[in-house]
Order: sequence, then structure tokens, then C-alpha cells
Amino acid sequence: MASSSLIFITGGVRSGKSSLAERLALELASQSGGPLYYIATGVPSDSEMQERIEKHQSDREAGTYQWKTIEQSVQIGMLDETFSSGDIILLDCVTTLLNNELFSTEQTWNDSFLETVKEKIITGIISIKNRAGTMIVVSNEVLNESLLGNDLVFLYGRLLGQIHQVLVEEADQAFLVEAGIPIVMKGVRQ
Repeated sequence: MASSSLIFITGGVRSGKSSLAERLALELASQSGGPLYYIATGVPSDSEMQERIEKHQSDREAGTYQWKTIEQSVQIGMLDETFSSGDIILLDCVTTLLNNELFSTEQTWNDSFLETVKEKIITGIISIKNRAGTMIVVSNEVLNESLLGNDLVFLYGRLLGQIHQVLVEEADQAFLVEAGIPIVMKGVRQ
């Protein structure tokens, strides 16, 4: 069995990271003929989020390749049996997944709970990646802004930073997208 690969893409809000992820997935599908899967973690909680979800859906529908979209806002590790070695999977996005996991239950944000959430996200992503041909993971770079003054925001940022570090360590390639320009953080873009 061929080894699987992980591509990690991060950047600011509306930086072009999802577009880059979709382009890379399409390039891989055109080279390998593998099926495209899109794991969407967004929940239409307000009109702005609903518009963003609809835009992503219409962008995928407009293309030449057919995406199979799986809506999974929590516990993505439950999907690992869905995939096989030729699949190309795009997960968009880790920040929304983290938010969903943190707020899906009424729970005190103690160290045990935060560690459990972090491990659930990391092991879910790695488990899917290990079954797939390629997994592309998108996340937001929220750590460039000051997180002081709000304990909840600080805990969220710290946890997201820890998740990013593990995913970049596991990744074959990692990109930071700034104003639509992908900057290689790890690996070489071919």
C-alpha cells in the first residue's frame, strides 16, 4: 500500500487558504484519478456562516470534478472507516472543528477536558490521513493577534497552537497563505 500524505494549510480569514486547498486537491485528483472528499466542519449558526458555506458548496459544484461532501462538525475520527488509500480528502477547517468540539457540550474548560478535545481532533485527523491517499487540512491562523484579556480566547488560542504544531510535525507539506499567496513552511511544492 502506498503511503499517505498530509498537507497542512493555514492563513488568516479570507486569505485564500480554502481556494489553495481545493486547487491542490483537484491537481491530485487529476494526476491520480482518486475520488475527492470534502469534510465540512461548519455549522450554519448565523447568516454570514450560511453564506460562506453556500459559497464553498457552489465553488465545489462548479468544477469539473465531483466532490463528495461529508458534513461532520464533531468527532471526525468516526469517519476513518469511510476512506481508502486512493482517496483525496480536504478537511475545512480545524478552527471550526475545535470550536464545535469545545462548545458541543456544557463542560468546564479544565486541563483534562482541553487535552481530551485536542487528542480527539489530532487522532481523528491522523486516523483519516492514515487510511487516505492524501489528506489536506485547512485551519485559520488566529495566533497573530493578542489573546490577552480574555481567558477563554487565550485557552482557545493555546489549544489551537498545540494542534497546529502536531499537524505541521505530521505534515509532508505545510503552507501559510497571505493575501492569496502560499508561503511554503515545510516541504516543497511541486
